[in-house]
Amino acid sequence: MSSNLAMSTMSGIEFLLSATLGFFFWKKGLHRRFPAMGLYLALRVASTPVLFLLLSGYLVASRALCFAIYFYLYYAVYIASAVLLFFICMEVFRSALSGFSGLMRFGVVIFRWAVLASVIVTFSAVSFEHRGVMWIPDVALGLMRSVSILELCVLGFLCLSMNALRLSVRDFAFGIALGFGMMAASDFISVSFFSHSTPLTAIWQFVYEGIILAALSTWIAYAALPEPARKPVVVAASSTIYRWNEIASALGHSGAKIAVQQPATSFFLTDVEKVVEKVLNRNLKENETNS
Repeated sequence: MSSNLAMSTMSGIEFLLSATLGFFFWKKGLHRRFPAMGLYLALRVASTPVLFLLLSGYLVASRALCFAIYFYLYYAVYIASAVLLFFICMEVFRSALSGFSGLMRFGVVIFRWAVLASVIVTFSAVSFEHRGVMWIPDVALGLMRSVSILELCVLGFLCLSMNALRLSVRDFAFGIALGFGMMAASDFISVSFFSHSTPLTAIWQFVYEGIILAALSTWIAYAALPEPARKPVVVAASSTIYRWNEIASALGHSGAKIAVQQPATSFFLTDVEKVVEKVLNRNLKENETNS
């Protein structure tokens, strides 16, 4: 089997796995819990056959026009996927912290600032050395690199705080983070291979596609298998996460304002009584001495 045929076969398997995942995703109503993930899957399933037909030259007779349409459509889907991935990370973050409302509200604010900072860093790091439309791949790759870092951070956060958050490994939010973490790790490794002309580049393309298939298979398993019901989180009042949740709940809420008046009169009377008592004691001592 030639390498082109093998890659085409793996791409076909990727499309079938994406369609299967979309079926289980909508059947179990997970699109209501993770709407951005649902849009990501719909975009992936709809764009894959169109891009494949454009790349094969079946839709447009002119080769140049076909390549131009493929270029713009591919990077439009790529950038839209990167934007949706930012929202998917936020959905996973919200779902993981759903049992702690205070931490969730405070964490979402920090998460949004982190996303804004990553976007600013992305556009500031783009060199724009390419002229014309070739700056589009630079922006697209920069956005995807930023969201890949965010995916790895979310996965690391869930792994480290899973016990404290009472989050099960079988929870679909963790499954989403696990799949995207695998893909993000492969993206970083592929950048190091594709940036150099090495004999391992062609081999890594198959490894990269295999990791995508593994991530899709992981999501299918999470979506097909019954997910354990999330029970109300019960923690001790003396636990650290409970105190953090209470502090986070208090942040940003002014609450009821209470006017406190200092009892100045009572302090004044107390001072007068002390002075009078000292004077009496001194007089008594003087009388005793004179007598």
